[in-house]
Amino acid sequence: MSGAPTVSTNPQTAKMKKDESFLGKLGGTLVRKKKSKEVSDLHEEGKNAINAPLLPSGTDIHPEDTLLEENAERIMLDPTSRENPKFKDLLKVLIDWINSELEEERIIVKDLEEDCYDGQVFQKLFEKLSGRKLNVAEVTQSEIGQKQKLQTVLEAVNDVLRPHGWTVEWSVDSIHSKNLVAIIYLLVALAMHFQAPIRLPEHVSVQVVVVKKREGILQTALMTKELTSTTEDAFDTLLDHAPDKLNVVKTSLITFVNKHLNKLNLEVTELESQFADGVYLILLMGLLEDYFVPLYNFFLTPESFEQKVHNVAFAFELMQEGGLKKPKARPEDVVNLNLKSTLRVLYNLFTNYKTSA
Repeated sequence: MSGAPTVSTNPQTAKMKKDESFLGKLGGTLVRKKKSKEVSDLHEEGKNAINAPLLPSGTDIHPEDTLLEENAERIMLDPTSRENPKFKDLLKVLIDWINSELEEERIIVKDLEEDCYDGQVFQKLFEKLSGRKLNVAEVTQSEIGQKQKLQTVLEAVNDVLRPHGWTVEWSVDSIHSKNLVAIIYLLVALAMHFQAPIRLPEHVSVQVVVVKKREGILQTALMTKELTSTTEDAFDTLLDHAPDKLNVVKTSLITFVNKHLNKLNLEVTELESQFADGVYLILLMGLLEDYFVPLYNFFLTPESFEQKVHNVAFAFELMQEGGLKKPKARPEDVVNLNLKSTLRVLYNLFTNYKTSA
């Protein structure tokens, strides 16, 4: 009588089957999770396409830019505006101005977004311009500490600017989030209010992407922001509206400079061209202040644009050492035969030295 078949159970075989079963289940779980993620990603991609129909092509929205509270908004600079020559020129003028003002503090700004967001630069700049000392921590690393510092600095700035009609286009959050447009608005306001010795490029506008959150949906729009307008002064008016009087001013300035340059057997007949390489400016400063300028300090016969800019910038340094304010014109403008810039520089010398022998 045959019995029931005997099944031999190998412990190793049983363990392998158990492992295969476990891996199978795990593999199935991983596949399901992968498919679920793919569906989620597809859903997110579709939602973004619906929520941001007005977003210009080529504009990157970072994750932090979409984490907005209801009814909140964030402004971002359109990438094409960063390549605008006038915008780049404005950035350079502002950076050079900050570094000039904060030279004694040994602060060097290279990038407005990365160097200004924590409040340190704005604190030092405002203290230098206003002559006020703010009660804030000198250095703070935490986000809370940085925002508290910015709050104190911006309150002081706004107290000074608001009574003079300035519209506040900046906030603690916009500055700390490295909003370049807000940073520039603030710097331009400070420069103009405190009459900085710089010439801001006129009519600089940029395109910005405005992201708003309404009923849980992100809405985007493209807007134009004007960063600078016309900064007309007496010489602008003279050139644009009174050319007859301009000739009188030019004649007076030519008479003034020749009175001194004639001592070196030099003579000027064309203001914009003969001062463009900086040599006559340097020699004129030496004559006005009664000292000899060593020839190794400048290029006596400059050939390149850089050498001419060096000469004009050196002449500006001599003017400041003589007690004059830093010229509003840029060395590059004088070298580029900009008549208004040259007139501003020479008129500044004329008003300070017109009684010199």
